[in-house]
Amino acid sequence: MITRNTLVILVALMAWSSISFASSRIKDLANVAGVRDNQLVGYGLVVGLSGSGDKTPFAEQSLISMLNKFGINVPPGVKTNSKNIAAVAIHADLPAFAKPGQKIDVTVSSLGNAKSLQGGTLLMTPLKGVDNQVYAIAQGSLVVGGLDASGRDGSRITVNVPSVGRIPNGANVEREVNTGFDLGTTVTFNLHRADFTTASNMAKTINDLLGEGTARALDAESVEVMAPRIPDQRVSFLSVLENIELQEGESAARIIVNSRTGTVVIGQTVRVSPAAVTHGGLVVRIEEREEIVQPGAFAGGQAMAQQNVDIDIEELGDRRMFKFDSGITLDSLVEAVNKVGAAPSDLVAILEALKQAGALKAELMII
Repeated sequence: MITRNTLVILVALMAWSSISFASSRIKDLANVAGVRDNQLVGYGLVVGLSGSGDKTPFAEQSLISMLNKFGINVPPGVKTNSKNIAAVAIHADLPAFAKPGQKIDVTVSSLGNAKSLQGGTLLMTPLKGVDNQVYAIAQGSLVVGGLDASGRDGSRITVNVPSVGRIPNGANVEREVNTGFDLGTTVTFNLHRADFTTASNMAKTINDLLGEGTARALDAESVEVMAPRIPDQRVSFLSVLENIELQEGESAARIIVNSRTGTVVIGQTVRVSPAAVTHGGLVVRIEEREEIVQPGAFAGGQAMAQQNVDIDIEELGDRRMFKFDSGITLDSLVEAVNKVGAAPSDLVAILEALKQAGALKAELMII
């Protein structure tokens, strides 16, 4: 039964959703608590490979175990020596609200020394959740994007990763996961990025629309909202609620440095206090050459090879000193560093020095 108050709320939400702001929607900033994917994993056997299978004891054991289940008894100590099988791990993501009979994609990865899974077929494999319950059954032909080929002379070529494949719609869902979506009188939105300002703005925006006390920020990441208890009304309520737009809080000033690739990402809120920077460097060149030394006319002996080393030190060019004014922004910071021709490694050194000097108003994160 739809109450009058519920209708008023839904009409107000629909009117609000038609208003457009230069901001972010709730559905882009947060997800509903409990509504998430669940990971599944299983162990199985891929058959039908063209001589590129496993040569491991557990793959052999899996094959014998399967044959025994079908009434074929393999004498103890007898090996099949099959090269057309591979022991594999299968994993998949079970979406929220997935119902029995629906299909999901699975990824199949070799556990042994199989060269390629190309052309293989995964036999029926149960996929279990963290509670050890079976939630899906996987089976089907693999799609492998890699290639592995070798010659008799030992030459070999490998493209991408041929030991991993996928089976689109390769598993049937057998059990539904209870999300608790229809329980209680409230729903909770969890922000993708914890931020006190965003959480406060979200609660205030919802309260301005639906009335004080409808939403409250629990912490920097969670906002609790009163919601209808009847499932269909709750779905309609959240459908409109997640499209409400609000002003997202600015992220903290951060500079991310990837020390392996030399990538530097500077946030737009980064500021620098007044500072003068001198960044110099030396280029040291060491050149080795071999010279033949001839003995004197009456000294006797033989000609010999002698190693000579030349060392040259050159200081890099000018324009290595620049000044940062008060409150300099991201654009000015990048422009100043580019003017001196600083490489990524030079930029990291400059940023670290500014941080140590207390002039950099940002968190410097090295990953």
